[in-house]
Parts: sequence; C-alpha cells; structure tokens
Amino acid sequence: MRGKRLAMALAMTMAWTASAAVAPPLQARPAEAEALTIDETRIDTALRHMVDSGRAAGASALIWQSGKEVYFGSAGMADRKAGRPMRRDTIAQIFSMTKPVTGVALMQLWERGRFHLDDPLAKYFPEYAVMRVYAGRDAAGQPIYVPAERPITIRDVMRHTAGFAYGPGPTPAHNAYVAADPLALTIGLPEMNRRLAGVPLLFQPGSQWSYSIGVDVQAALVEKLSGQPFADYVREHIFEPLKMTDTAWRQPDARLPRFAAMNVKQDGKLGQMPDAEARTLNFQDHALTPGGFGLASTLDDYQRFARMLLNEGELDGARILQPSTVKLMATDQLDPAIAERLWLPEKGAVGFGLDFAVRKRPPQTSGENRGAVGEFFWDGAASTLFWVDPVNKLTAVFFVQTMPYDGTLHRDFRAAVYGADYKGAPGD
Repeated sequence: MRGKRLAMALAMTMAWTASAAVAPPLQARPAEAEALTIDETRIDTALRHMVDSGRAAGASALIWQSGKEVYFGSAGMADRKAGRPMRRDTIAQIFSMTKPVTGVALMQLWERGRFHLDDPLAKYFPEYAVMRVYAGRDAAGQPIYVPAERPITIRDVMRHTAGFAYGPGPTPAHNAYVAADPLALTIGLPEMNRRLAGVPLLFQPGSQWSYSIGVDVQAALVEKLSGQPFADYVREHIFEPLKMTDTAWRQPDARLPRFAAMNVKQDGKLGQMPDAEARTLNFQDHALTPGGFGLASTLDDYQRFARMLLNEGELDGARILQPSTVKLMATDQLDPAIAERLWLPEKGAVGFGLDFAVRKRPPQTSGENRGAVGEFFWDGAASTLFWVDPVNKLTAVFFVQTMPYDGTLHRDFRAAVYGADYKGAPGD
C-alpha cells in the first residue's frame, strides 16, 4: 500500500510545476551571445540563501564549461537529523531526470534501426491498437468517449503528445488512470502497458502537449526491442560506458550512508520525510523499473551524462549516441498548431524535443529563468535540475531534495550562473 501511495504521489508531483511570475519585458536583446564567465561567489551565495530561506535543507551544484570543471559548491545538510552535510558524493533522488536517460536508451535502439519514430505504438504493443478519447460529458453528465482519430506514434510517446494521463485530474479519464494504477511498484513493464492501454486518452494523439506516463512506455519499448530487462540495458549501454558508478534504481545497501534525506514543505515549513518512506524507491526490490522516475545519482555521475550530451554523444572515448541523434533529441518537435501545452510555457520560451525541453528564444521577461537559446534540459520532482548549453559550452547539475517541486530554486540558481540580466543571442 505504501508503494502504491508513493507512486501516485510521485506522479502527481512530477506533473506539477510552479508558475513563473509575470514581469515586464526585457530590454532589446543583443545581436550576438554575451560571453559567460562563472562567478563562483555569486553561486555560493545563492546556494546558502536557499538553505537560509528554508527552501532547501541542503543544496549542491557542479558546472563544467569548455571542457573543464568551473564550479563545485554545496551548502546545508544532506540529512539534518543525522547531521550529515551535503557533499559531492551525496546520492540524491532525481525523479524525472530519469526521463532523459530513458530517452537516450531508446534512441540508441532507433540508431540500430529497430523502429521508426513515426511507427504506431501498436506495432510493438498491440494492446494500444484501439484507443478511446475522452470528449466531455453529455446532457445527463455522463462521460463521452470517441475513437482515436489516428494511432499513437513513438514520437508522440517521446514528446508527450500521446494523450496519456499521469495521475489524478478533473476528468473521468484521470479517474480511470488512478483506478488502473499503471505505475504500481509491484508490477513489471508489460503489465504497466496492459493497464495503461485500458485507460481512455485525455485528447486526440498529437493535438496537445501534456506531461505523461509516456516515458515509462519508452522503457517498455527498450525492454521489448532489446530483449533485455530495462535496468540491465541502461546499465550496460549507458552507465557502464560513461563510468556512472553510483547511478541506479536499486541502490546497494552499502550506499545508504551517502543517501540524502527527502524534505517536504508543509504549511510553509520544510520537514524531513520519514526515512522508511524516503528510501522506498531505491532501497527495496520492486517489480517495476520505471522509465520516468526512480533513479538516484550523484552530481559527478549525472554530470558525466550531461557532458556526453554536450559533446554530441561521446565522452572519454565512449560513444553513446551519434551527434545527429543528440541534435534531433534537442530540436523542438512540437508543431505550432499544438497550442495547448499544459504548464510547459511556465518553464520559459521553450518547445519540447525528445525527452528534453528546448529553449527557443531568450528570456522574455525579467522573471523568467535565465538561459541560452539552444539549451536543452529537464528537472525532477524533488527540485533537482540539469541543463546542456551548447552556446556557452556549459553543463550544469543542481541537487536539492525539496518536495513539492519549487521552481524558485531553479530561477535563483540560473540567475547565479548566468547573471540576472543575461539574455544571450536571439532565437526564433
């Protein structure tokens, strides 16, 4: 029961983000990108303020630029009750930062010709062949369901346009999702698919962007197409080649002394989640290896993943993806006609590629997160964040363990990295 409650809470939290403040437009942007110099003191101050303001128990960050480490810093505690400070080797739960890892795994198989991006999902999982779509209520208040106008494609699954739900919500389709419980930790990926395929879609495939369980479907595709258990495939083809030695869904018990406590804000105060609950995902055995959440990692490990992406799919002689594949994943895949995008616009002037948000224009207001056109990024339910900035040859990984998601931490960290007035070069 605890696992079911936790999975549902994660789905709800992963589907939520804070709204950006409305602010006046910035001044005219320059014609060329501004040179970016990392101010270590400014970032140190920002991390300390996160702790001092009560938004985080501990915070840490690691930044690489132009092929070298330019910043590491930490503030506060990884575990306040145990008196353990936030350290470089602290293992943190990264939740939805699992998603880009899953996307890279699936695109490795795409490079090998195992599927086409626009293949119907039902080609590999026939249970998705006939899907219903929620279309409102009739005069008597009963739900209306209509047939899907076209098949769900793998591209839909990777760009969150399939129509899947991701937790509770206002419609009967959301209720059906909750009842099906497709992310129960007691089931495997094949059963997840069976349960999900029986849930009505929220909208016609391809018509809207809505954050969803689609990345867990990607994990099932990796398992199906590779013939390996998902976790084994990722370990063999991503973690081991990149020497990501501390990243896993199921962490060895010996790493527990490095595991960060989880903190939850209630009534304006940050409290520590009970250890037994916080450790459920990573220190118990589960049938489900989710593609959309569940990894725990260190700054250095995830930074190696980010550096591989910045280096067009290769790091220290290990080729993970081809350069053209990384570019494809980091290119906006949303048609302009897809106007309904849930909360995605709150992350800035962005589109969405294949498992990454993609910045298309410089910050449009003074309250928007700083960043450079062409960067691609994602974050996690516990307010973790990473991004890849090709313009400035920079990667950044930021760890806290604060739930629910607190977007002010990202705003402050990005402002410390780029400067509060950074605009960069023009985009679209």
